[in-house]
Amino acid sequence: MDFALPDELRLLQETVREFVADAVTPRAAERDREAAFPADELRAAATLGLCGLMVPEEFGGNPVGSLGAVLVYEEVAAGSPALSVTLSVHNTLVCGAVATYGRPELQAELLPRLASGEILGAYALTEPGAGSDAAALTTRARRDGDHYVLDGRKIFVTHGDHAGLYIIFAVTDPEARTSRRISAFAVDRDRPGLTVPRREHKLGLRASEIAEVTLTDCRVPATRLLGNEGDGFGIAMALLDGGRIGIGAQAVGIARGAYDLALRYARERQQFGRPIADFQAIQWKLADMATRIDAARLLVWRAATLRDQGQPHTLAASQAKLFASETATFVTDQAVQIHGGYGYLEEYAVERYFRDARATVIYEGTSEIQRLVIARRLLSDNQ
Repeated sequence: MDFALPDELRLLQETVREFVADAVTPRAAERDREAAFPADELRAAATLGLCGLMVPEEFGGNPVGSLGAVLVYEEVAAGSPALSVTLSVHNTLVCGAVATYGRPELQAELLPRLASGEILGAYALTEPGAGSDAAALTTRARRDGDHYVLDGRKIFVTHGDHAGLYIIFAVTDPEARTSRRISAFAVDRDRPGLTVPRREHKLGLRASEIAEVTLTDCRVPATRLLGNEGDGFGIAMALLDGGRIGIGAQAVGIARGAYDLALRYARERQQFGRPIADFQAIQWKLADMATRIDAARLLVWRAATLRDQGQPHTLAASQAKLFASETATFVTDQAVQIHGGYGYLEEYAVERYFRDARATVIYEGTSEIQRLVIARRLLSDNQ
Protein backbone atom coordinates (compact mmCIF):
# COMPACT_ATOMS: atom_id res chain seq x y z
CA MET A 1 0.00 0.00 0.00
CA ASP A 2 1.75 3.12 -1.24
CA PHE A 3 -1.00 5.41 -2.54
CA ALA A 4 -0.92 9.21 -2.54
CA LEU A 5 2.87 9.48 -2.67
CA PRO A 6 4.44 12.32 -4.65
CA ASP A 7 6.42 11.16 -7.67
CA GLU A 8 9.78 11.89 -6.05
CA LEU A 9 8.93 9.82 -2.97
CA ARG A 10 7.56 6.98 -5.06
CA LEU A 11 10.83 6.96 -7.01
CA LEU A 12 12.78 6.93 -3.74
CA GLN A 13 10.69 4.01 -2.50
CA GLU A 14 11.23 2.03 -5.70
CA THR A 15 14.95 2.76 -5.77
CA VAL A 16 15.44 1.59 -2.19
CA ARG A 17 13.28 -1.49 -2.79
CA GLU A 18 15.52 -2.51 -5.69
CA PHE A 19 18.66 -1.81 -3.66
CA VAL A 20 17.40 -3.96 -0.80
CA ALA A 21 16.48 -6.84 -3.10
CA ASP A 22 19.89 -6.78 -4.81
CA ALA A 23 22.33 -5.86 -2.05
CA VAL A 24 20.71 -6.36 1.36
CA THR A 25 18.28 -9.28 1.52
CA PRO A 26 20.67 -11.88 0.03
CA ARG A 27 23.12 -11.43 2.94
CA ALA A 28 20.69 -10.74 5.77
CA ALA A 29 20.52 -14.30 7.08
CA GLU A 30 24.30 -14.66 7.01
CA ARG A 31 24.79 -11.37 8.83
CA ASP A 32 22.32 -12.44 11.50
CA ARG A 33 23.81 -15.89 11.90
CA GLU A 34 27.33 -14.49 12.34
CA ALA A 35 26.21 -11.41 14.30
CA ALA A 36 28.23 -9.46 11.73
CA PHE A 37 27.76 -5.73 11.27
CA PRO A 38 26.60 -5.05 7.67
CA ALA A 39 29.43 -2.67 6.82
CA ASP A 40 29.36 -3.35 3.06
CA GLU A 41 25.61 -2.82 2.88
CA LEU A 42 25.91 0.40 4.89
CA ARG A 43 28.56 1.75 2.51
CA ALA A 44 26.33 0.93 -0.43
CA ALA A 45 23.41 2.66 1.30
CA ALA A 46 25.59 5.74 1.82
CA THR A 47 26.30 5.95 -1.93
CA LEU A 48 22.52 6.20 -2.45
CA GLY A 49 22.32 9.08 0.00
CA LEU A 50 20.64 7.00 2.69
CA CYS A 51 23.01 8.22 5.41
CA GLY A 52 22.07 11.85 4.87
CA LEU A 53 18.28 11.77 4.98
CA MET A 54 18.17 14.51 7.65
CA VAL A 55 21.15 16.51 6.39
CA PRO A 56 20.66 19.73 4.36
CA GLU A 57 21.92 19.68 0.78
CA GLU A 58 24.52 22.34 1.55
CA PHE A 59 26.30 19.76 3.70
CA GLY A 60 26.07 16.97 1.15
CA GLY A 61 22.83 15.52 2.43
CA ASN A 62 19.82 14.02 0.74
CA PRO A 63 16.97 15.58 2.75
CA VAL A 64 13.72 13.75 2.08
CA GLY A 65 11.70 14.77 5.14
CA SER A 66 10.25 12.47 7.74
CA LEU A 67 7.86 10.83 5.29
CA GLY A 68 10.68 10.06 2.87
CA ALA A 69 12.79 8.69 5.70
CA VAL A 70 10.10 6.29 6.91
CA LEU A 71 9.69 4.98 3.38
CA VAL A 72 13.40 4.17 3.42
CA TYR A 73 13.30 2.54 6.85
CA GLU A 74 10.35 0.32 5.91
CA GLU A 75 11.90 -0.85 2.67
CA VAL A 76 15.23 -1.65 4.31
CA ALA A 77 13.55 -3.40 7.26
CA ALA A 78 11.63 -5.67 4.90
CA GLY A 79 15.02 -7.11 3.91
CA SER A 80 17.21 -6.43 6.96
CA PRO A 81 15.67 -5.02 10.13
CA ALA A 82 19.17 -4.69 11.61
CA LEU A 83 20.37 -2.38 8.84
CA SER A 84 17.13 -0.42 9.10
CA VAL A 85 17.60 0.37 12.77
CA THR A 86 21.18 1.42 12.07
CA LEU A 87 20.00 3.87 9.42
CA SER A 88 17.17 5.11 11.63
CA VAL A 89 19.42 5.88 14.60
CA HIS A 90 22.12 7.45 12.43
CA ASN A 91 19.73 9.68 10.51
CA THR A 92 16.98 10.61 12.93
CA LEU A 93 18.75 10.65 16.28
CA VAL A 94 22.25 11.75 15.28
CA CYS A 95 22.13 13.67 12.00
CA GLY A 96 18.87 15.20 13.19
CA ALA A 97 20.48 16.26 16.46
CA VAL A 98 23.45 17.96 14.83
CA ALA A 99 21.39 19.56 12.06
CA THR A 100 18.80 20.94 14.49
CA TYR A 101 20.81 21.79 17.60
CA GLY A 102 24.44 22.05 16.51
CA ARG A 103 26.14 25.39 16.07
CA PRO A 104 26.99 26.35 12.47
CA GLU A 105 30.67 25.46 12.79
CA LEU A 106 29.79 22.07 14.27
CA GLN A 107 27.31 21.40 11.49
CA ALA A 108 29.94 22.26 8.89
CA GLU A 109 32.41 19.91 10.55
CA LEU A 110 30.19 16.90 11.18
CA LEU A 111 27.27 16.83 8.78
CA PRO A 112 29.24 16.17 5.55
CA ARG A 113 31.03 13.27 7.24
CA LEU A 114 27.77 11.84 8.57
CA ALA A 115 25.95 12.24 5.26
CA SER A 116 28.70 10.53 3.28
CA GLY A 117 28.87 7.60 5.69
CA GLU A 118 32.46 8.43 6.61
CA ILE A 119 31.37 8.25 10.25
CA LEU A 120 28.40 6.51 11.78
CA GLY A 121 26.43 8.21 14.53
CA ALA A 122 25.20 6.60 17.76
CA TYR A 123 22.76 7.83 20.42
CA ALA A 124 23.74 7.33 24.05
CA LEU A 125 20.93 8.12 26.47
CA THR A 126 20.15 4.93 28.39
CA GLU A 127 22.03 4.01 31.57
CA PRO A 128 21.78 1.04 33.95
CA GLY A 129 19.50 3.05 36.24
CA ALA A 130 17.89 5.28 33.59
CA GLY A 131 15.84 3.50 30.96
CA SER A 132 12.18 4.47 30.79
CA ASP A 133 12.99 7.12 33.41
CA ALA A 134 15.24 9.10 31.09
CA ALA A 135 15.58 11.97 33.55
CA ALA A 136 17.37 9.76 36.10
CA LEU A 137 20.77 10.02 34.43
CA THR A 138 23.90 9.83 36.54
CA THR A 139 26.48 10.58 33.84
CA ARG A 140 27.97 13.96 34.74
CA ALA A 141 29.49 16.75 32.69
CA ARG A 142 31.32 19.48 34.60
CA ARG A 143 32.58 22.64 33.01
CA ASP A 144 36.35 23.10 33.03
CA GLY A 145 37.38 26.21 31.12
CA ASP A 146 36.56 25.78 27.46
CA HIS A 147 35.81 22.06 27.92
CA TYR A 148 33.36 19.80 29.69
CA VAL A 149 34.63 16.72 31.51
CA LEU A 150 32.29 13.73 31.17
CA ASP A 151 32.12 10.74 33.50
CA GLY A 152 29.58 7.96 33.35
CA ARG A 153 28.34 4.79 31.73
CA LYS A 154 25.89 4.30 28.87
CA ILE A 155 24.30 1.01 27.82
CA PHE A 156 22.22 -0.35 24.93
CA VAL A 157 24.00 1.97 22.47
CA THR A 158 22.97 0.83 18.98
CA HIS A 159 26.02 0.08 16.77
CA GLY A 160 28.04 1.58 19.60
CA ASP A 161 31.20 -0.28 18.64
CA HIS A 162 31.11 0.98 15.05
CA ALA A 163 30.22 4.61 15.67
CA GLY A 164 32.54 7.52 15.04
CA LEU A 165 30.30 10.02 16.83
CA TYR A 166 28.06 9.75 19.88
CA ILE A 167 25.23 11.99 21.03
CA ILE A 168 25.71 11.77 24.79
CA PHE A 169 23.40 13.11 27.46
CA ALA A 170 24.82 14.10 30.83
CA VAL A 171 23.84 16.03 33.93
CA THR A 172 25.38 19.51 34.00
CA ASP A 173 23.37 20.95 36.91
CA PRO A 174 22.32 18.37 39.50
CA GLU A 175 20.40 20.99 41.48
CA ALA A 176 18.22 22.20 38.61
CA ARG A 177 14.68 21.01 38.02
CA THR A 178 14.33 17.81 36.01
CA SER A 179 13.86 19.45 32.63
CA ARG A 180 16.97 21.62 33.05
CA ARG A 181 19.48 19.21 34.66
CA ILE A 182 20.69 17.58 31.46
CA SER A 183 22.74 18.72 28.47
CA ALA A 184 23.58 17.03 25.17
CA PHE A 185 27.01 16.67 23.57
CA ALA A 186 28.42 15.46 20.25
CA VAL A 187 31.44 13.37 21.23
CA ASP A 188 33.99 11.82 18.86
CA ARG A 189 34.91 8.15 19.25
CA ASP A 190 38.62 8.98 19.51
CA ARG A 191 38.22 11.27 22.53
CA PRO A 192 40.56 10.11 25.35
CA GLY A 193 38.48 8.64 28.13
CA LEU A 194 35.73 7.24 25.87
CA THR A 195 35.82 3.47 25.64
CA VAL A 196 33.55 0.69 24.41
CA PRO A 197 34.27 -2.18 26.80
CA ARG A 198 31.68 -4.68 25.65
CA ARG A 199 29.00 -5.70 23.20
CA GLU A 200 25.82 -7.49 24.22
CA HIS A 201 24.57 -10.78 22.79
CA LYS A 202 20.97 -10.35 21.70
CA LEU A 203 17.91 -12.37 20.78
CA GLY A 204 17.38 -10.49 17.52
CA LEU A 205 18.73 -7.67 15.36
CA ARG A 206 22.03 -9.46 15.77
CA ALA A 207 23.68 -7.67 12.85
CA SER A 208 23.20 -4.34 14.63
CA GLU A 209 25.06 -4.73 17.88
CA ILE A 210 24.37 -2.83 21.06
CA ALA A 211 27.30 -1.86 23.22
CA GLU A 212 28.29 -0.27 26.49
CA VAL A 213 30.07 3.08 26.35
CA THR A 214 32.03 4.43 29.32
CA LEU A 215 33.35 7.93 29.90
CA THR A 216 36.20 8.56 32.31
CA ASP A 217 37.56 12.10 32.56
CA CYS A 218 36.55 12.52 28.93
CA ARG A 219 37.29 16.12 27.93
CA VAL A 220 34.92 17.48 25.30
CA PRO A 221 35.22 20.98 23.81
CA ALA A 222 32.40 23.29 24.88
CA THR A 223 31.71 23.86 21.18
CA ARG A 224 30.36 20.28 21.10
CA LEU A 225 27.43 21.25 23.30
CA LEU A 226 24.13 20.87 21.43
CA GLY A 227 21.75 23.74 22.06
CA ASN A 228 22.37 25.44 25.39
CA GLU A 229 23.32 24.02 28.74
CA GLY A 230 20.21 22.48 30.29
CA ASP A 231 18.50 21.81 26.95
CA GLY A 232 19.38 18.12 26.91
CA PHE A 233 16.17 16.60 28.24
CA GLY A 234 14.06 18.56 25.76
CA ILE A 235 16.42 17.61 22.94
CA ALA A 236 16.24 13.94 23.90
CA MET A 237 12.44 13.94 23.96
CA ALA A 238 12.15 15.80 20.65
CA LEU A 239 14.56 13.42 18.97
CA LEU A 240 12.73 10.41 20.37
CA ASP A 241 9.48 11.66 18.85
CA GLY A 242 11.15 11.38 15.47
CA GLY A 243 12.91 8.17 16.41
CA ARG A 244 9.64 6.53 17.40
CA ILE A 245 8.21 7.27 13.98
CA GLY A 246 11.27 5.62 12.48
CA ILE A 247 10.89 2.55 14.68
CA GLY A 248 7.24 2.40 13.65
CA ALA A 249 8.35 2.30 10.02
CA GLN A 250 10.91 -0.37 10.82
CA ALA A 251 8.20 -2.43 12.51
CA VAL A 252 5.99 -2.11 9.44
CA GLY A 253 8.87 -3.34 7.28
CA ILE A 254 9.48 -6.32 9.56
CA ALA A 255 5.79 -7.21 9.48
CA ARG A 256 5.67 -6.84 5.70
CA GLY A 257 8.72 -9.02 5.20
CA ALA A 258 7.24 -11.78 7.34
CA TYR A 259 3.82 -11.44 5.73
CA ASP A 260 5.24 -11.75 2.22
CA LEU A 261 7.01 -14.97 3.20
CA ALA A 262 3.88 -16.36 4.84
CA LEU A 263 1.71 -15.52 1.83
CA ARG A 264 4.13 -17.22 -0.54
CA TYR A 265 4.43 -20.26 1.70
CA ALA A 266 0.65 -20.56 2.07
CA ARG A 267 0.27 -20.64 -1.71
CA GLU A 268 3.00 -23.26 -2.16
CA ARG A 269 2.58 -25.57 0.84
CA GLN A 270 0.34 -28.55 0.07
CA GLN A 271 -1.68 -30.39 2.70
CA PHE A 272 -4.70 -32.64 2.22
CA GLY A 273 -4.20 -32.40 -1.51
CA ARG A 274 -4.31 -28.60 -1.88
CA PRO A 275 -2.47 -25.39 -0.90
CA ILE A 276 -2.98 -24.43 2.72
CA ALA A 277 -4.05 -20.98 1.44
CA ASP A 278 -7.32 -22.68 0.47
CA PHE A 279 -8.20 -23.21 4.12
CA GLN A 280 -10.19 -20.58 5.96
CA ALA A 281 -7.99 -20.76 9.06
CA ILE A 282 -5.00 -19.61 7.01
CA GLN A 283 -7.02 -17.08 5.01
CA TRP A 284 -8.21 -15.34 8.17
CA LYS A 285 -4.66 -15.14 9.48
CA LEU A 286 -3.50 -13.52 6.25
CA ALA A 287 -6.46 -11.13 6.27
CA ASP A 288 -5.69 -9.96 9.80
CA MET A 289 -1.99 -9.63 9.04
CA ALA A 290 -2.49 -7.55 5.90
CA THR A 291 -5.08 -5.30 7.53
CA ARG A 292 -2.93 -4.55 10.55
CA ILE A 293 0.10 -3.81 8.38
CA ASP A 294 -1.83 -1.28 6.31
CA ALA A 295 -3.27 0.36 9.43
CA ALA A 296 0.17 0.58 11.03
CA ARG A 297 1.66 2.11 7.90
CA LEU A 298 -1.03 4.78 7.79
CA LEU A 299 -0.36 5.71 11.41
CA VAL A 300 3.36 6.00 10.67
CA TRP A 301 2.73 8.11 7.58
CA ARG A 302 0.38 10.39 9.51
CA ALA A 303 2.95 10.97 12.24
CA ALA A 304 5.70 11.61 9.69
CA THR A 305 3.50 14.05 7.77
CA LEU A 306 2.65 15.99 10.92
CA ARG A 307 6.36 16.21 11.74
CA ASP A 308 7.13 17.47 8.23
CA GLN A 309 4.43 20.11 8.59
CA GLY A 310 5.88 21.33 11.87
CA GLN A 311 2.72 20.36 13.75
CA PRO A 312 2.58 18.73 17.20
CA HIS A 313 3.20 15.03 16.71
CA THR A 314 4.13 13.49 20.05
CA LEU A 315 0.73 11.78 20.32
CA ALA A 316 0.80 10.58 16.72
CA ALA A 317 4.38 9.33 17.06
CA SER A 318 3.58 7.27 20.15
CA GLN A 319 0.41 5.88 18.58
CA ALA A 320 2.33 4.91 15.44
CA LYS A 321 5.17 3.31 17.38
CA LEU A 322 2.83 1.43 19.72
CA PHE A 323 0.52 0.04 17.06
CA ALA A 324 3.22 -0.72 14.49
CA SER A 325 5.51 -2.50 16.95
CA GLU A 326 2.70 -4.62 18.34
CA THR A 327 1.60 -5.33 14.77
CA ALA A 328 5.10 -6.57 14.01
CA THR A 329 5.05 -8.98 16.94
CA PHE A 330 1.57 -10.21 15.94
CA VAL A 331 2.34 -10.64 12.25
CA THR A 332 5.66 -12.39 12.74
CA ASP A 333 4.07 -14.76 15.24
CA GLN A 334 1.33 -15.60 12.74
CA ALA A 335 3.90 -16.00 9.96
CA VAL A 336 5.77 -18.60 12.04
CA GLN A 337 2.48 -20.37 12.75
CA ILE A 338 1.57 -20.51 9.07
CA HIS A 339 4.94 -22.11 8.37
CA GLY A 340 4.28 -24.68 11.08
CA GLY A 341 7.36 -26.66 12.10
CA TYR A 342 9.40 -25.10 9.33
CA GLY A 343 8.81 -21.67 10.83
CA TYR A 344 10.85 -22.76 13.85
CA LEU A 345 13.89 -23.58 11.74
CA GLU A 346 16.74 -21.18 11.10
CA GLU A 347 16.61 -22.17 7.43
CA TYR A 348 13.37 -20.19 7.06
CA ALA A 349 13.64 -16.40 7.41
CA VAL A 350 10.41 -15.99 9.37
CA GLU A 351 12.16 -17.05 12.58
CA ARG A 352 14.60 -14.16 12.13
CA TYR A 353 11.78 -11.66 11.61
CA PHE A 354 10.07 -13.12 14.69
CA ARG A 355 13.18 -12.48 16.80
CA ASP A 356 13.83 -9.04 15.30
CA ALA A 357 10.26 -7.86 15.89
CA ARG A 358 10.52 -8.33 19.65
CA ALA A 359 12.88 -5.38 20.08
CA THR A 360 10.44 -2.92 18.52
CA VAL A 361 8.10 -3.03 21.52
CA ILE A 362 11.02 -2.23 23.84
CA TYR A 363 13.51 0.28 22.48
CA GLU A 364 12.93 4.01 22.09
CA GLY A 365 10.12 3.69 24.60
CA THR A 366 8.40 0.45 25.62
CA SER A 367 4.76 -0.16 24.76
CA GLU A 368 3.94 0.68 28.36
CA ILE A 369 5.64 4.07 28.04
CA GLN A 370 3.87 4.73 24.73
CA ARG A 371 0.50 4.07 26.38
CA LEU A 372 1.48 6.44 29.17
CA VAL A 373 2.45 9.17 26.68
CA ILE A 374 -0.74 8.66 24.71
CA ALA A 375 -2.98 8.77 27.77
CA ARG A 376 -1.33 11.90 29.12
CA ARG A 377 -1.69 13.65 25.77
CA LEU A 378 -5.35 12.64 25.47
CA LEU A 379 -6.05 13.99 28.94
CA SER A 380 -4.27 17.28 28.29
CA ASP A 381 -5.01 20.12 25.91
CA ASN A 382 -1.63 19.77 24.16
CA GLN A 383 -1.79 16.89 21.72
